[in-house]
Amino acid sequence: MISEEQLQEKIMKRLDLSKEIEDDELTGLIFRVLAEESEMEYIPLQKKVSLGRELFNVFRKLDVLQDFIEDEEITEIMINGTQNIFVEKRGKLYLTDKRFPSRTRLEDVVQQIVSGANRMVNEASPIVDARLADGSRVNVVLYPVALNGPIVTIRKFPQEQITMKELIRLGALSEELAEFLKMLVVSGYNIFISGGTGSGKTTLLNALSQFIPKDERIITIEDNAELQIQGVPNLVRLEARNPNAEGTGEITIRSLIRSALRMRPDRIIVGEVRGPETIDMIQAMSTGHKGSLSTGHSDSPKDMLQRLETMVIMGMDIPLAAVQRQIASAIDIIIHIGRLRDKSRKILEVVEVLNYEEAQIKTRPLYEFEETEGGKPGEMVKGSWKKAAELFHKEKLFSAGYQEI
Repeated sequence: MISEEQLQEKIMKRLDLSKEIEDDELTGLIFRVLAEESEMEYIPLQKKVSLGRELFNVFRKLDVLQDFIEDEEITEIMINGTQNIFVEKRGKLYLTDKRFPSRTRLEDVVQQIVSGANRMVNEASPIVDARLADGSRVNVVLYPVALNGPIVTIRKFPQEQITMKELIRLGALSEELAEFLKMLVVSGYNIFISGGTGSGKTTLLNALSQFIPKDERIITIEDNAELQIQGVPNLVRLEARNPNAEGTGEITIRSLIRSALRMRPDRIIVGEVRGPETIDMIQAMSTGHKGSLSTGHSDSPKDMLQRLETMVIMGMDIPLAAVQRQIASAIDIIIHIGRLRDKSRKILEVVEVLNYEEAQIKTRPLYEFEETEGGKPGEMVKGSWKKAAELFHKEKLFSAGYQEI
């Protein structure tokens, strides 16, 4: 039977590349070629439909990845060169039966994704972060840096924004904790979300943003635009930009934060800090932009504070004590979210940043998740959120009109 590559070549020869071809016209051409081939060697109807879809995806969409992109149950796609494609479904990894027939086909898809996000990747610059049109996060590492590359990792996001109510239903937090976090957001506490890769930091940040008063001016700053802030009419979305082929035109997170301060924001939301831009975010939080939010990678709230110290020093050569004082005055709350052994995502700890004292940043837990069941491998983890202490700094709550908590 004729191969898909041979069919693709026949279709290419009939395409009029001098004009724009509509999807319907391309689909018609594909099925005419399939009908002709079926006359010479019978192709069953079901196979013909499948081939038609695959060929259309080659020309207009993301080739063999398109079915995975459209499958709402898939949350992550991992392409290990032309060898294997893995997907994550309901928290578990599966090896699929799909493959890219050649490195050229895979590289074509990579360039399609990267150019669509106004990014560039090649042998001179073999690593890039990009996004799909639906907001899905994409990381690419090319051969020869990746010996079995190109390696493509796609983190998908739900088409519909996950609300706090949905997170409660999924068991990520309790109603009591959600109400407490709502008061913090409305009152303008500066909140930092920490957690590991895939723990749900961006999802939680989106859910928290639903509590922001609708009359405020919000500026979001991201390396790759992923946030889904909805219901805020006065919203400005900024995205960093990599340098062009000549090495110019780069716009960093740092420069965007500095520019945002001149746009009269009520709150600034930085999708994630991972380097010297942390000093600018901390300074923004300390200079009247209350209610700002951001996220970062860490294993615990304590680890997050230490990483913030390191990242601030990367951006400015100042004594550690001064850095710690700035962080303690800027950040009010750290929410730590994690992925448990049963693959569920839960808020594990809510910590208040108290002050700088005795050469360290003082904190105390306000809420903690305590496991009650599910200690054995394969069991669902069950537990509850225990209130560990009362909020110490209540000034912002009282200013927002809350009397008791």
